[in-house]
Amino acid sequence: MNAKSPEDILDLPLSEFGFVFEEASAARVAGRMAVTEKCCQAFKVLHGGVSACIAEGIASYGAVVASGYNRVAGIHLSIHHLRPANLGDSIFAEAFPVSSGKNIQVWEVRLWKTGKTGEPDKKKMVSTARVTLFCGLPLPDHVKDAPDKMKSFLSKL
Repeated sequence: MNAKSPEDILDLPLSEFGFVFEEASAARVAGRMAVTEKCCQAFKVLHGGVSACIAEGIASYGAVVASGYNRVAGIHLSIHHLRPANLGDSIFAEAFPVSSGKNIQVWEVRLWKTGKTGEPDKKKMVSTARVTLFCGLPLPDHVKDAPDKMKSFLSKL
């Protein structure tokens, strides 16, 4: 049996697309991935649903950290797709809080394409999203260890 990567533990759907977290704190979450066949639609561009998955995934992790590792749930996602990212492009994603209340948090997320792998100077915004999350939900018994796994992952970034 293979050991799970930190990304598998943190967000399995993002891990399946090849997303790798680079930074995660209550003030900023960032990471990257390559646009591969697995995350493209029929015209070989990044699927809008994958962009939305990235937005909700990284905003949720930031909200978890900002809430003291409490459970959160997305309650609203609004995303604007500005330009395509093509097969082979690299994507850089960044999220930061707009409002971090006790029960509700709002996070802004931006995705940029950075060109083909190795061309980071060609940064162009692909999409921007706003994610609203409800915070402080009770943890079900089967995931009581999730906050400890998240803290362990964060300590390694």
